Amino acid sequence: MARRKRSFAWYGWLGLGGLAVGEALILLGDHWVATWFTPLMWTAYILTVDALVVHRTGGSWLTTRRREVPLLILASVGVWVLFEAYNFHLVNWIYANVPAAAIIRLIAFFWSFATIMPGIFETADLVRSFLPARRAPADAASISGFTSAAAFVIGLSMVTIPLAVPQPAAGYLFASVWIGFVLLLEPLNLALGAPCPTADWLRGDRRPVAALLLAGLACGLLWEAWNYQAFLHQGAYWVYTIPQPLRVLGLHYGQMPLMGLGGFPPFALELAAFYAWLKHMLGGERVFGPSVR
Repeated sequence: MARRKRSFAWYGWLGLGGLAVGEALILLGDHWVATWFTPLMWTAYILTVDALVVHRTGGSWLTTRRREVPLLILASVGVWVLFEAYNFHLVNWIYANVPAAAIIRLIAFFWSFATIMPGIFETADLVRSFLPARRAPADAASISGFTSAAAFVIGLSMVTIPLAVPQPAAGYLFASVWIGFVLLLEPLNLALGAPCPTADWLRGDRRPVAALLLAGLACGLLWEAWNYQAFLHQGAYWVYTIPQPLRVLGLHYGQMPLMGLGGFPPFALELAAFYAWLKHMLGGERVFGPSVR
């Protein structure tokens, strides 16, 4: 049953104002805003999109799912720290102009990392609100035990082999990590009965997967656009060190080689798989309540 629409939440106006003020101040050369541009803009964006989701569907993370928000934030930070650990070996990006003081730098990283999952999941909820509903319920399909086991083994290989490959060859394998955790975690989620993208797909509902893929691409475009603004105005930003042969024709979108944009859609699926597994392992709906959408 569709939920009744609600008015645009007050914090959505705060988010819209934050987006406008942030853009104005960075264009005026405000160094503090340039340094903190990524977390500032993503926080404002999340507030804005959540209010839009509430308006369209009647429920959202900050209203009907607020009990999950602390888990969402901590999961977002923890999962990205895992990717940062991979990056120590693969060296696919480096940060520039980050705050010099260690404690301030840690705050900046925590705040920035804390917006990653919320940004993608909020965007996916908004995208999903525009997708047509299924016309009729479908019986859940199933995956054979062999297929599930094979996916798990392939995923495990994809996330471990890059760590065994020395540089500079390891730098070519980050795409393996970007995809491998989906294959590793989704068989676990299905076996545990955890709500996850693959379970939705097997029930015949393609909308969650489609929404996540589109949200990953949309958020990737925003990340790189705001990162490039921070770079242009000498704020804190990241730059990619992707091997030259992968830089197709030297084309870039902001700081990102154009080919790299293809990593954002599967990254969204990966985050959803991680979150489904973590939530289930910590008690699922029994602890956090139903995931009302």
